[in-house]
Amino acid sequence: MGDASPNIDMTNDEQVWGERDVSSDKGMGDENFPVGSFLIAAHLRPAVHAYYNFARIADDMVDNTALQPSQKIARLTALRDVLYGRRMPPEGRADAYSAAVLRTVLQERNLPLEVGSDLIEAFIMDAEKVRYEHWSELLHYCRYSANPVGRFLLLLHGEDEESFAPSDALCTALQIVNHLQDVSSDLTTLDRCYVPLPWLHEEGAELTNLTAEKSNPAVRRVFNRMLAKVDELNKEAARLPKLIKNRRMRLEAAVIVSLCHRLTERLYKQDPIAERVALTKCDGVKALFSAMRYIL
Repeated sequence: MGDASPNIDMTNDEQVWGERDVSSDKGMGDENFPVGSFLIAAHLRPAVHAYYNFARIADDMVDNTALQPSQKIARLTALRDVLYGRRMPPEGRADAYSAAVLRTVLQERNLPLEVGSDLIEAFIMDAEKVRYEHWSELLHYCRYSANPVGRFLLLLHGEDEESFAPSDALCTALQIVNHLQDVSSDLTTLDRCYVPLPWLHEEGAELTNLTAEKSNPAVRRVFNRMLAKVDELNKEAARLPKLIKNRRMRLEAAVIVSLCHRLTERLYKQDPIAERVALTKCDGVKALFSAMRYIL
């Protein structure tokens, strides 16, 4: 997976990168969960910001509706090549340079380049695949789209591999609830659906029901099936804070675990098709207060 289209000359920067940077102006403050928050030590935040910037740019590439799938794959492949030092970024292109910056950050800290390249693999999946037939396919996608983020943060803080499994569970849970939050817009704007199609059929729902004004009972049953799976992931994720040695990272993880639980509960009660189901500042304060028990 991940080969660029044969119609694009991968040696030609103009063909690969296009005329302009397609990155959005979305920042870390626009995300649903904390990114490089004050709980992260100040000397580590630049590394977190570099990682986020790289991920955001790659996400913008694959979600840009003006680009064809082959163009998206070409840019993502080139971005990965820059990350691995196989390609130089063209002058003046901040999108391409984000990979060079992340390469330096990871090498300076002796962290694996895979925490960045795995994200590229997921975004290439997004360019190639817009429907999911099985829950296992969705978990495979999350293995690349979400789990590397948690592993990057843990490795950055010098944590042990025993924390990887609950971190993977947390990141996958976060990814799936985000899919549910955006279920209508993903389908309408990108023609992309992460809801397992057989589950829709089994419950008597149609794909078009996901872009209606509100969820019908069949769609609600599908959402609840997905949330029940998220509950299992959240249960595994709850082990994470106790496994983390670094106090600041432990608090960060505890806050995010709490927020994921809160958003899952909210998605059970509210309709993500009829309204934007999101966390509030009050949720953040409550999550931080709840996490304080892990301070020692």
